[in-house]
Amino acid sequence: MAISDVREYTHLTDEEVEQIGRELDAIRAEVEESRGAKDAAYINRVIAVQRAMAAAGRAAMLAAPHTGRGRRPAYAAGTALLGLAKILENMEIGHNVMHGQWDWMNDPEIHSSNWEWDTAQPAEQWKHSHNYVHHQFTNVLGYDNDIGYGILRMAREQKWHPANIGQPVYNSLLALLFEWGVALHDLDIERIRKGEKDPQEMKRQLTQIWRKGRNQVIKDYVVYPALSGRHWKSTLRANVTANIIRNLWSYVIIFCGHFPDGAMHFTEEEIEDETRAEWYLRQVLGAANFEGGPLLHVMSGNLGFQIEHHLFPDLPSNRYAEISVRVKALCEKYDLPYTVGPLHRQYGQALRTIMKLSLPNRMTSSDQPEPSTPARDRKRRTDAERPERRRELGGWTRSAS
Repeated sequence: MAISDVREYTHLTDEEVEQIGRELDAIRAEVEESRGAKDAAYINRVIAVQRAMAAAGRAAMLAAPHTGRGRRPAYAAGTALLGLAKILENMEIGHNVMHGQWDWMNDPEIHSSNWEWDTAQPAEQWKHSHNYVHHQFTNVLGYDNDIGYGILRMAREQKWHPANIGQPVYNSLLALLFEWGVALHDLDIERIRKGEKDPQEMKRQLTQIWRKGRNQVIKDYVVYPALSGRHWKSTLRANVTANIIRNLWSYVIIFCGHFPDGAMHFTEEEIEDETRAEWYLRQVLGAANFEGGPLLHVMSGNLGFQIEHHLFPDLPSNRYAEISVRVKALCEKYDLPYTVGPLHRQYGQALRTIMKLSLPNRMTSSDQPEPSTPARDRKRRTDAERPERRRELGGWTRSAS
């Protein structure tokens, strides 16, 4: 369901909305003031563990016996370690570092302006499409390109096209090749298809993607297999498998945070003259959490606390668990929905939406409690048409090259 006025939808008075904003600002201020050695030790420990896992995975494959029973287990162990290392680097480290969560440490190695992650998308393009576009305009139809990533219809308000019948296939390919789908995300394929993309900017971005993607391919599929000598094929298969493991996991975690039942969409009318407090409300209504233990949350980049991440994207991820207690209490106080459930249920609901919306609205029923707004072919906005970004979303600038 697309909401055009969060105040009306939540039945809150103007003063109540502003009070919610003040209480959330107070949570932010308390966490900012309390950041310190314990938080710094956490991220440094995670980085050390991730690098150790990657090194151990590579070593296991290099040290595997040339023949015999020990060869396959060694490669299986190496593949698993490498896949886990890639997940940890992308989810808990790279994604959160590039949001500026650790900039307060003034450590150039893990500063948002310097980090280049182990995936095909250039960091600069990720910070634009994710930090700015997605977090500023979360689930706003026509503004947030993450609604379907340009290939999936994820809201009943989006106009149906016969090509949407293939969504189950597109979704499977996106999951398997998620690294490369994300790499192309900032290009905005829809605007290219409509002839609205600046050719010079498209060329610049494609050059960046080519260079980054080439380096990833050389690293994973040329250099490391070559180091394995005559067993290069086994190492190549292990690297391909590790990347697929990372792709599938990242895809599931991201879809669980944005597309389960209860994660609302918004029309462009909602963001007209939107106050900071209303932006906070939109983050609560537009995101979803999933339940799990500490290990699951670390391996998911603490995005099981997607609501808290959207409220405070630049606060340290290791603090989201404690923040969630206060945010949930605030939602109960003001009778606001706080969408949370087990991982399998959240993804199951997202997958059901993908399947249902491959068909026209007249052929399916809505899962939302109220009727949605009419389907429209909403034009994608350019940066010039989007409002200025908020400071807490993480830095982003276009390079001159």
